[in-house]
Amino acid sequence: MTDTGHLRSVIGPAVERLPNALAGMTIVLPCFNEADNIADAIRYATAAAERCAAGHEIVVVDDGSSDETASVAARLAERDRRVRVVVHAHNRGYGDAVRTGIAAARMPWVFLTDADLQFDLSELEDFLPLAAKADLVVGWRILRRDPLNRRVNAAAWNWLVRRMFRLPVKDVDCAFKLVRRDLVQSFPLEASGAMISTELVVKCLAAGGRLEELGVHHRPRVAGEQSGANPRVVARAFFELARLRRSLHAAGH
Repeated sequence: MTDTGHLRSVIGPAVERLPNALAGMTIVLPCFNEADNIADAIRYATAAAERCAAGHEIVVVDDGSSDETASVAARLAERDRRVRVVVHAHNRGYGDAVRTGIAAARMPWVFLTDADLQFDLSELEDFLPLAAKADLVVGWRILRRDPLNRRVNAAAWNWLVRRMFRLPVKDVDCAFKLVRRDLVQSFPLEASGAMISTELVVKCLAAGGRLEELGVHHRPRVAGEQSGANPRVVARAFFELARLRRSLHAAGH
């Protein structure tokens, strides 16, 4: 699936822009071993961005993949200067990949999603009316299409972070978030792992950000491997959870 025939051009026919399109948007695609998905992820991101923003860029963050993810993305970036690829020399974790993408963002809005093709990026259009009155718009998976053990773990995690941080969100880890760049770049993010999603929402709210939430549809993964249930990933999330709670307490939040 990574041969030349699969590398479709990300430059397609002109797309009609929506009247309420954002002034500019950076789409951040953190990825690890997504060689079978990244070409389509960039293509779908481009199509969504062309309808939803007057200007856009796509930042692919390859988190030390051992497959051809980086080379596939780089070849697509050669075809479209709106695509940029940042490569970590080794696997540092999902949170580090998200942080790298946010730091690289140049547009007024940042859209955070994953390269695993589990979301229909055309649903970003539904976020635009909410962006007119919010600084952070987060999705929640209407029907999560993951294995049972991941759904059970996610329900427990969401209950925990809602209780611990008083978060008014249904699905904190949903990889479908639109946030103002000036807000998300106004404070440091520290999580290296999956805790990054909770930290981002908590700190946006602590900084005075206005939040809106909207349901999005979820698809089963058809290529690549999930890492969220890895014991090391889970252990890191709980360690970073405790660290975030301590830092917020010290700051008086």
